[in-house]
Amino acid sequence: MSAVLMPLAAQALPLADFVKPKIEYNELAPLLAVFGAACVGVLAEAFVPRYVRHLVQIAIALIGVVAAGAWTILLMNDKKELLAAQGAISVDGPALFTWITLLALTLVSILLFAERSVDGGLSAFAGQAAAVPGSEAEREGTALKVEHTEVFPLTLFAVGGMMLFASANDLLVLFVALEVFSLPLYLLCGLARRRRLISQEAAMKYFLLGAFASAFLLYGIALLYGYAGTMSLGGISDALATKTGGDAILLAGTGLIGVGLLFKVGAVPFHSWTPDVYQGAPTPVTGFMAACTKIAAFIGLMRVFYVALGGSRWDWAPMMWIVAILTMVVGSIVALTQTDVKRMLAYSSIAHAGFLLTAFVGLSQAGSGVTHGITSTQAVLFYLVCYGFPTIGAFALVTLVRDAGGEATHLSRWAGLGKKSPLLAGIFAFFLLGFAGIPLTAGFTGKWAVFTAAWTGGAWPLVVVAVLCSLVAAFFYVRVIVLMFFSDLPADAPDVALPGWQTTTAVALGLAATVVLGIVPGPVLDLAARAGEFIR
Repeated sequence: MSAVLMPLAAQALPLADFVKPKIEYNELAPLLAVFGAACVGVLAEAFVPRYVRHLVQIAIALIGVVAAGAWTILLMNDKKELLAAQGAISVDGPALFTWITLLALTLVSILLFAERSVDGGLSAFAGQAAAVPGSEAEREGTALKVEHTEVFPLTLFAVGGMMLFASANDLLVLFVALEVFSLPLYLLCGLARRRRLISQEAAMKYFLLGAFASAFLLYGIALLYGYAGTMSLGGISDALATKTGGDAILLAGTGLIGVGLLFKVGAVPFHSWTPDVYQGAPTPVTGFMAACTKIAAFIGLMRVFYVALGGSRWDWAPMMWIVAILTMVVGSIVALTQTDVKRMLAYSSIAHAGFLLTAFVGLSQAGSGVTHGITSTQAVLFYLVCYGFPTIGAFALVTLVRDAGGEATHLSRWAGLGKKSPLLAGIFAFFLLGFAGIPLTAGFTGKWAVFTAAWTGGAWPLVVVAVLCSLVAAFFYVRVIVLMFFSDLPADAPDVALPGWQTTTAVALGLAATVVLGIVPGPVLDLAARAGEFIR
């Protein structure tokens, strides 16, 4: 045996045949900062004493997010675009804009996760996730104020995966990023301190449906690899330009990848997880998911379909037209029947996904882009900012309306809330008006941007449907406002908790964004315009 192996060892490949991979650490520093902070948080769970672990984890998370945000701003000022990590990660304008938006929203979400003032000195998360709901172990943990400080590193892993997902230039990296940010979210959804069973049910539904969606995505990736012979988005685009056969594999792969990505967007008919998960998850997690997951999913969707599959847009555009119409119609109409605030906001988010899809489809109709006016990428980036901050602020307000069982989310419990707490009801009403797209709010300028981009791209029928659905959506938003201000306050009305500075900051930032982006949208629109288009 040794006599046989010796000649083989002697035939080692020359050193020149091995190429050291080039990693652009400077451009990838924001990703490394977030994932590094998450790993430090895991170590803190193992070695830091329990009585100081909460503060240490908050500090680690905030430092990691702020450091990543500062580095992202430096990269945005540098205006250097490249394909990093051997072409697997795109560090371009849309990616950097998405990174800074995700980090800003994560910073606000971490503050909500850290809130303890609302529920008697306890956070929104279960003290011991493994304890059976209602058991003696759970009661003991609550009495001792045991907390799940693992939520902070889990959040960092989730946002790091979202950042990677939005900048993935390779289908394999896209899938890995999807799992990196999905798995922590599955866990976070099942950690509610109150209503443990519905929280665990939400986590299980999200996990099972997410696993199916991931399988669809992975199968689609395999088919596209079989068609193009590469995982690179640019390589797939080149194959579309030069290859003449294999249309069946291409169409099947495109459809399956579309299913996986549209599931994360929350588009119809892949939306069924959204209301159940939004209702059952801890409300701070719901706000984090509603804002950040939608941002990462939309940018990932646009990058795959614009960069890799732009050459076959006439094949997938009709499918996206149908999905956009269904998403707007179902989200707006079904929201009318909801009796729970969180489920209503969930269907509202589905309708918003449909509005965003109008701009997405509009650019596909225009070919490679538009030369004048608002481009689809600019409109979507701006809309996601307009939607993200008010969404977290609205869910932060939901945590404050409480009764003996915790958050009072049934709409009947919000009757007369304007008489009990005019400030809370007024701010929530302003958020709802923003979601409805009333002028002088961020929602109006956001919808104007996506509708303009869609109209410019030739998707004017979608704009007509979107305007009609916006009118329907305005009805259920106004219905809640009428319920709060023009209904009698019941004798058993829920209490309004006094928020800590964390929740107050989240609400204030959401309110400020809704006002400023509605009155002075120019700076953020210009920043989105300077982000440009996706590089190949």
